[in-house]
Amino acid sequence: MNGIASQGQLRLSYLRWALVTVPAIVFLGFLSGQLANSGYGNRWFDALDKPGLMPPGWAFGVAWTILYVLMALAFAIVLHARGAQGRGVAIGLFLLQLVMNLAWSPLFFRLHQVSAALVLIIALIVVVSLTIRYFWRIRRLAGLLLLPYLAWLCFASYLNYEIGRLNPDAETLVAPALRTQVR
Repeated sequence: MNGIASQGQLRLSYLRWALVTVPAIVFLGFLSGQLANSGYGNRWFDALDKPGLMPPGWAFGVAWTILYVLMALAFAIVLHARGAQGRGVAIGLFLLQLVMNLAWSPLFFRLHQVSAALVLIIALIVVVSLTIRYFWRIRRLAGLLLLPYLAWLCFASYLNYEIGRLNPDAETLVAPALRTQVR
């Protein structure tokens, strides 16, 4: 019996990794956003002045779903690359950036820490850049799949910065109460 796997066996192994990573990462991203009450509909966020380039609310859900799928597929490629040099570091960097990513929404939307969220997203850009470098060395496609994520993080850091600039009191702003009429 030959110890070398066939192309079909290799594809099946990658598919198994992807079947775990894609739903897990998409779910974790969704959960982070839900727990943080992120986006439009959050009374504190709705009360803030927004930059002119602020996308509509639906665009964030679409963008993050696509980005989480791409991240998960890239991660599956690296997980599948057993024996690749630097694989352990690449996996560690990916998990670190994922934790940082999942922490951003609660920090910004739940805790209203605009400045701290900006520091976090800038640090996240650095860690994602390193992750791309290590992923690229293992499998070029894995690195390429993370480039849209890096681009979105740069755009998101601009939005975070502009919200802080336009709302210097954002961290102490109290969201307006819901209006009710009792007769």
